[in-house]
Amino acid sequence: MNHREFHSLGRNVSEVGLGTWQLGGAEWGDVPENQAIETLQAAAESGVTFIDTADIYGSGRSETLIGKFLSNRTDREAFTVVTKFGRGSDPGWPDNFKHENLVAHAEDSIRRLGVDALDLTQTHCVPSEYLDDGSVWETMRSLVKQGKIKSFGASVESMDEAVECLNVDGLGSLQIIFNVFRQKPIDDLFAKAAEKQVALIVRLPLASGLLAGKFSAESTFGEKDHRSFNADGDAFNVGETFAGLGLEKGTQLADLLKKYVPDNATMAQWALRWCLDFPEVTTVIPGATRSEQAVSNAAASDLESLPESVHAELREFYKEQVEPFVRGKY
Repeated sequence: MNHREFHSLGRNVSEVGLGTWQLGGAEWGDVPENQAIETLQAAAESGVTFIDTADIYGSGRSETLIGKFLSNRTDREAFTVVTKFGRGSDPGWPDNFKHENLVAHAEDSIRRLGVDALDLTQTHCVPSEYLDDGSVWETMRSLVKQGKIKSFGASVESMDEAVECLNVDGLGSLQIIFNVFRQKPIDDLFAKAAEKQVALIVRLPLASGLLAGKFSAESTFGEKDHRSFNADGDAFNVGETFAGLGLEKGTQLADLLKKYVPDNATMAQWALRWCLDFPEVTTVIPGATRSEQAVSNAAASDLESLPESVHAELREFYKEQVEPFVRGKY
């Protein structure tokens, strides 16, 4: 496993991490506790040291499971665990963003994760109107001074939001959607983030599984799976599901990419390698519901970089065949 510098934390993290939205058991279908712990263990054994979660994932279940996993390890300090707040914490919007409630959310995450302080906490796709007055960021800075969090960042839905957040004093990271189907950050964000030494955490690098190349337009998903109930953005930003392309269009485009996948890699590994070929990316956080998925994803770190000619072709593919069909905030 290769590692990259996370400047605001003063440490290196695995370039392939683990996203744990699915371990909440709420928007990806049921994941039994033993299966979740096995997945975390398999990721760790494969060299993953970066784990991303949020307080809304299963109403704290994901954080609690990570805390249980960490409590049984003698190498706890090797892991960087980052969380998020704002989507589902009580008492809800806009009261979520009052100083006293932000502090309570941080303390709740600390308790569930079983740590003395949070490595990083991030605003969780919070609309700009709740951030513009600066009070949320001031509370984040105060939490750093109090030693309850070590750094703070923002998870965003659009590049406009990302660029705006770069102006926040003390911002340590941005979590963004970035994959072969969502290439806008290359032009709109990468250079600016690198200049400010803001870490870029890439979520949904496989576009909700489209870029694993195993779905068809006829694929179905469980009732509790967001790929079933949020295909058209009925529950939250449509860009969080199938990159905003929808299943039919997304699988059609994914099929066109299969010719680029080398013989020594799965399509998912190839898609992760594409993301990692950009030095501005700090870490990618694919999800995994099974241990074998976590192991396979981690192996993308060992693949050779894609040829520049392939990157050029994929850039044109995106501009001509993908970008016109992307829906949602972007």
